[in-house]
Amino acid sequence: MPALATGAGHEPGLYELLAALPSQLQPHVSRPEDNTFLQDMFGERGLQSLVKIHEWLQKYEERKPGPVLDRAAALAQNLSAELEEKAANGDIKELLQILAKPHVKSLLSVHDTVAQKSYDPELPPLPEDLDDDEDSVKIIRLVKNKEPLGATIRRDEHTGAILVARIMKGGAADRSGLIHVGDELKEVNGIPVDDKKPEEIIRILAQSQGAITFKVVPGVKEEAPTTEPKVFVRALFDYDPKEDKAIPCKEAGLAFKKGSILQIMSQDDATWWQAKHEGDTNPRAGLIPSKQFQERRFALPRPAATLQFQRISSRRSSGFRRSFRLSRRDRKTNKSMYESKKSELYDMADVPTYEEVAPYRRLSGAKHRLVVLVGPTGVGLNELKRKLLISDPQHFSVTIPHTSRAKKNQESDGVEYHFISKHLFETDIHNNKFIEYGEYKGNYYGTSLDSVRSVLAKSKVCLLDVQPHTIKHLRTAEFKPFVVFVKPPSLDRLRETRQNAKVISGKEDKGTAKPFTEEDFQEMVGTAQTMESQYGHLFEKVIVNDDLSAAFGELRLALKKVEMETHWVPISWTHS
Repeated sequence: MPALATGAGHEPGLYELLAALPSQLQPHVSRPEDNTFLQDMFGERGLQSLVKIHEWLQKYEERKPGPVLDRAAALAQNLSAELEEKAANGDIKELLQILAKPHVKSLLSVHDTVAQKSYDPELPPLPEDLDDDEDSVKIIRLVKNKEPLGATIRRDEHTGAILVARIMKGGAADRSGLIHVGDELKEVNGIPVDDKKPEEIIRILAQSQGAITFKVVPGVKEEAPTTEPKVFVRALFDYDPKEDKAIPCKEAGLAFKKGSILQIMSQDDATWWQAKHEGDTNPRAGLIPSKQFQERRFALPRPAATLQFQRISSRRSSGFRRSFRLSRRDRKTNKSMYESKKSELYDMADVPTYEEVAPYRRLSGAKHRLVVLVGPTGVGLNELKRKLLISDPQHFSVTIPHTSRAKKNQESDGVEYHFISKHLFETDIHNNKFIEYGEYKGNYYGTSLDSVRSVLAKSKVCLLDVQPHTIKHLRTAEFKPFVVFVKPPSLDRLRETRQNAKVISGKEDKGTAKPFTEEDFQEMVGTAQTMESQYGHLFEKVIVNDDLSAAFGELRLALKKVEMETHWVPISWTHS
């Protein structure tokens, strides 16, 4: 590899060091292919050229050379004029052609700009024909690049004036500090806008390139902005501003998906907030519907989904399960912990918009988050729980249910069940101690909150599988549930992979295992779709159980991340 020659006493530069590296590293390289890689990388011509340029720039920086003259463009113009008066020969013609080329003129112009350090833009002169009684105006020039200006306008209903409606945080207008909400727009690039509609003005701005000149009448001077704490929310719905007819400016909208973490930059407007995606390096904010506005728009169609879920759920009976998902033939026997109308989280769960969140990471020694598994009957929740328990019985555990039935000879209290009297069970129901409960063949069965607390107190991960409507009651700072939705694959895959499988009922109804039917498959897929539509905003992880081993691996990895990594959780969970 060639090396740059240096004089005596001159310390080797970066170029020489890079040239010598392959030979210096060769004794430490064990494989021939590694040595070849190093030779090729450090011998690449592009890298050598960049290093040479870097070293020459460093030399110039140390010497700090000054320009010989700062009027090279004028000198070239004078030289061309004198040469044209001379007798024409081949050399003179060639030189005149070179000096007349646009790129040479541009190069000399840039040279003069740098030499004169004249970097400020030339602003147009102030108009001289202003009326004495005209309001004081500002002439503002902004340079437009590919990004939007970051401001919206509206027409005042009373005066007809075109006013700046909002300034997008982090946008070009906001960064300039020259345009403010309430400023009256008079002209754009010399075109009066008093008689134009906001849509026409937007078209003028869209067609403008480079510098844009505004003539504005300043509005009421605003107070200095105060530093507000950062607010982050999790979006509980999908949003595309291009499909929103109500948004004042589609180009200023911010698209997001369900589960996206958004940083709220401004809530000054009661209808349209300004936000950006968390972690986005672009400082410009976009418009999103406010929580109150979205709740009003979203609340109306929700009852239809609820009725659909009830129709699907009540289609047929699927037997008794250990999670106390009781026979759906009689809905009266399947109770949740609270009446929905009594839950303070009812509105949030049934009208999903945004949820304020904060970063959370489990501290060493702290209780584990409750793991809640949700899915339709037959999707494989019990199988996934069983594989987790077998994989690490010292780390994972399940709750022991309660029952009011009599204990059998081979059973032990606190092993298969907690056996209590019917009167005590009904008292606990009245005191809201059960997550889910139901009645089967005259006996009560249920999962209590204390059984969950008992598992968590042993520093174990509690695995719980419940009906989705009970999730909102478990979403507390005490449990911090991590909700996993297990959904089935397509109908074709179900027919292919589970043709010989069986639906297994709970241990209280032994002998009822039966093969899957086409109706079972359709109900499983339909119920999963309705669950995801109605409760999907509460799911932190979605797993498709197409292959049990693959689904188990995905679940195991997700639970490991929950324990080791930082996650966004409702901000109320971090205050306890």
